[in-house]
Amino acid sequence: MATPASTIAARLSALRAAMAQRQLDACVFLTADPHLSEYLPDHWQGRAWLSGFEGSAGTLVVTASQAALWTDSRYWEQAEGELAGTGIAVMRAGALDVPGPSAWAGETLVKGGRVCIDARTLSLSAHRQWQNALRAHDIALVTDQDVLADVWRNRPALPCKPVYEHLPPHACRTRAENLAGVRAGMREQGADWHWLSSLDDIAWLFNLRGSDVSYNPVFLAHALIGADEARLFVAPGKIGDALREQLGSEGVQVLDYEDAPGVLASLPENSALLVDPDRCTASALAAAAYVRIIESLNPSQRLKSRKNTAEADNVRAVMAQDGAALCEFFAWLEANLGRERITEISVDEQICAARARRPGFVTPSFGTIAAYNANGAMPHYHATPEAHAVIEGSGLLLIDSGGQYLGGTTDITRVVPIGTPSEAQKRDYTYVLKGMIALSCAVFPRGTPAPMLDVLARNPIWQAGGEYGHGTGHGVGYFLNVHEGPQSISYRAQVNPDMAFLPGMITSNEPGLYRPGRWGIRIENLVLTVPAMETEFGEFLRFETLTLCPIDTRCIDAALLTQAECDWLNAYHAQVRERLAPLVRGEALDWLHARTAAL
Repeated sequence: MATPASTIAARLSALRAAMAQRQLDACVFLTADPHLSEYLPDHWQGRAWLSGFEGSAGTLVVTASQAALWTDSRYWEQAEGELAGTGIAVMRAGALDVPGPSAWAGETLVKGGRVCIDARTLSLSAHRQWQNALRAHDIALVTDQDVLADVWRNRPALPCKPVYEHLPPHACRTRAENLAGVRAGMREQGADWHWLSSLDDIAWLFNLRGSDVSYNPVFLAHALIGADEARLFVAPGKIGDALREQLGSEGVQVLDYEDAPGVLASLPENSALLVDPDRCTASALAAAAYVRIIESLNPSQRLKSRKNTAEADNVRAVMAQDGAALCEFFAWLEANLGRERITEISVDEQICAARARRPGFVTPSFGTIAAYNANGAMPHYHATPEAHAVIEGSGLLLIDSGGQYLGGTTDITRVVPIGTPSEAQKRDYTYVLKGMIALSCAVFPRGTPAPMLDVLARNPIWQAGGEYGHGTGHGVGYFLNVHEGPQSISYRAQVNPDMAFLPGMITSNEPGLYRPGRWGIRIENLVLTVPAMETEFGEFLRFETLTLCPIDTRCIDAALLTQAECDWLNAYHAQVRERLAPLVRGEALDWLHARTAAL
């Protein structure tokens, strides 16, 4: 339920009183926790609690007289609606004329001012950026104060759900293998120790899973890896005696979550500690005051991004089950449109129920985006019981959804027509489809930085005068976070060697086109990077499409497709039909045959 503007105003007033008492000129609230997670436990939802903005990305800056919230293009419209009347200005992050939060703070505050950010939510790299930006204006950065604690009464406690083991046949690597790979990466960097706070890295490394964070099967923990020992910091009671004993027999010592700073502080003086500056907080490094810091990407980021043969086979099987669930859902949708009241909420309920009937299903991999007509123009729109659309009349229904299965993680977007799509809608849909097909067909040298492929998907959309603000592709975990690195297909991303495409990476392919107030279109498949060929010019890679679900041809303007594009779509639909037909029956099978008919 949306927080009333009057409540937000009262919270900001209380915050400003606390700031005045602490002699602070501004407070910055990041969408982050001590693990720098994308999805946060309720305890760390301070930015949302203070502002009322529920998007998954945003930075709130509050001064004595102003408040502003930065968020990217996925959330601009949502932020305008949720912040209306609160006195918080929406800053469209990424727009050419909009300064970033640190630049705005430097320009807004007077010299000698003090800006507070909780170091427990501030990455090492962001700490450096804020410090440099503020120092240029003679403004101090304060990181050791928790102003939120002064004003957030009845703050939710940290989650305390149990940790469990990810077991074979779904777990396809041993803990020993994972630890050996990370230690090899430590030796390459000359590190004696390696500190981990990122939850998906920790879950992957120890073959453990949990449910402390919505949609991601992870648990709150830190880890310290040495050359021949490993320490896992979790809250008492989360790991049972039998699992604790098993971990201990494999050289993993389980310690209290709160012990982590003390252990870091006790590391031998001048020993070398490897940390990832984008995945380690400034507070953690403050505890490790006497060690030599080596900054590099967590080795586990590279290792877990490359799925092995067994993992890839498991994901292929999961994709078939996920596609069968979607056949059942879409068959239900088409059979009941106009016969019963269907809303964006009931779409979410039915699609989750269809997945839950499939073997190995655990949870959704993110909150379903079921967005009809104008709501689809907000890329990360989320329907609520208080605000949602009824699926009726004519238009486009965008559904972005996914599942966490023991054998893999799925993420898929499809757009379906309700009634008869207009010619303009069909043109937009076809441009997006052309972009998705172009990226699907890419062949490229091994090691090509992922951002460099973005133009392939965008070119058909650009040629039509369109653009979209989000990236085209993100890495996807193996029964882990639906968003993972290091690869990112986005020309806006800062290119670095860690983004190189290598065999085994699973990545989304999701171009889009959005008409504010009218409709939104996004078509998304997951793809696996596999070898293509080897010539005298080196090794080349291509994408194997993993997702199995028809792409609705009723929205296509066939005149805009080339023969090669038609051939790709027909071949894809033939594969979808072959793989899914044995898993469905009745109306779902009829729907599958109808929606995979050749163009």
